[in-house]
Amino acid sequence: MAAGAGGAALGRAALAAPLVLLYYGFSIGITFYNKWLMKSFPFPLLVTLLHLLLIFGLSALARALARCRSGRPRAALSWADCLRRAAPAALSTSLDIGLSNWSFLYVTVSLYTMTKSSAILFILLFSLLFKLEEVRVTLLLVVLLIAGGLFMFTYKSTQFNAQGFALVLCASFLGGIRWTLTQILLQKAELGLPLSISEKLFRFHEAGMLFSLEICILFLATRLLGDRLSLLNWLGFAVCLSGISLHVILKAVNSKGEKALKLHKEASSDPDLELLLRHTERGEEEEEDVETPQEH
Repeated sequence: MAAGAGGAALGRAALAAPLVLLYYGFSIGITFYNKWLMKSFPFPLLVTLLHLLLIFGLSALARALARCRSGRPRAALSWADCLRRAAPAALSTSLDIGLSNWSFLYVTVSLYTMTKSSAILFILLFSLLFKLEEVRVTLLLVVLLIAGGLFMFTYKSTQFNAQGFALVLCASFLGGIRWTLTQILLQKAELGLPLSISEKLFRFHEAGMLFSLEICILFLATRLLGDRLSLLNWLGFAVCLSGISLHVILKAVNSKGEKALKLHKEASSDPDLELLLRHTERGEEEEEDVETPQEH
């Protein structure tokens, strides 16, 4: 039994490893590519428009191929649902990407990376505003750590640019709106969206593997692009990452607790399931009673 579980875990790890490497490669590559592109082609909003049009075309192609393969129609939203529910998330997404690309005209990759990590602050803010999260002391600690780390990272930075910093900060603010609205949208089961896959992708992006990913980006920025970081900047980076890591740990603990509570409620509401659980517990107790005399 244990060997089978271990083999299954290794199989999942082997399947996830290439996906993680692709995520790292594309995330790091797109950051440096956008910085290079804005230098040679300084039209960030036009680039964003072409980017979104390409995504729209590829998404339409993927839906058509999936429909041909399965023979079933794909989930579709009415125009009313698109304008009322999907459009706000789409608008905040486009502005987030556009301002992020625009900021590359003024800021370094290291400053961009650190400031974009403040998006978690705004995600927490809007989660509290839309009552997706409850106010807790630990959340306030997360906010103080991330905000304090960001202040330390930008304080007396030799390559600081106020205009670019404001653009990235606005993009992070819109990113908070974007992911909060996305979570609300995915929780609407009546829309007919594939919630199980989408929610996993959302949680994967929220955690984002920010720790090692941002370290890689900052290291490459200092080596390849000549970004200069002082000891105070690196300490601010560490403080900010500690806040992000605390947020991820709290989310993981809360999700486990909510899952256990949900299973308990389902068991208490289903008499057959509750009877089965009691029968299983009684059987385990009888096995322990049988094994005890044999040990003596």
